[in-house]
Amino acid sequence: MSFPKVKHEKITFGIIVGNRDVFPSELAKQGRLEIIELMNELRYEYVILGENDTRFGVVESYNDAKKCAELFKKNSDKILGIILCLCNFGDEKAVANTIKLANLNVPVLIQASSDDIEKMDRVHRRDAFCGKISVTSVLYQYGIPFTLTK
Repeated sequence: MSFPKVKHEKITFGIIVGNRDVFPSELAKQGRLEIIELMNELRYEYVILGENDTRFGVVESYNDAKKCAELFKKNSDKILGIILCLCNFGDEKAVANTIKLANLNVPVLIQASSDDIEKMDRVHRRDAFCGKISVTSVLYQYGIPFTLTK
């Protein structure tokens, strides 16, 4: 796969925050706010679902995937890459379908939040790294290249 070479004055990312409803959704809600804060701090532009576009502005279903993909398509002229944030396990098919349906042909970076060993109870458990494995499996099956964070 080759990526388009375009010169932009501002770098804009499409951001997907994944959620799986059996895990604490509050972690996804908080993670969404954290990635927005980080993008603002680093002065990157971004395209992300609004807080009221889906539950908390995250992707956890096929309908959410379609909404996010449409948003990305509308902004395809400026999105240079996609950052997928897994604040909990995430729904691997929903987030992968977002990327597939958007069909932007841009680099994809997958980030998974770490569990806090002191907070492994039902309210705080993330299992995001397991979700990351599941997401990469679906992306591989779809033929979508990706990069992982360490």
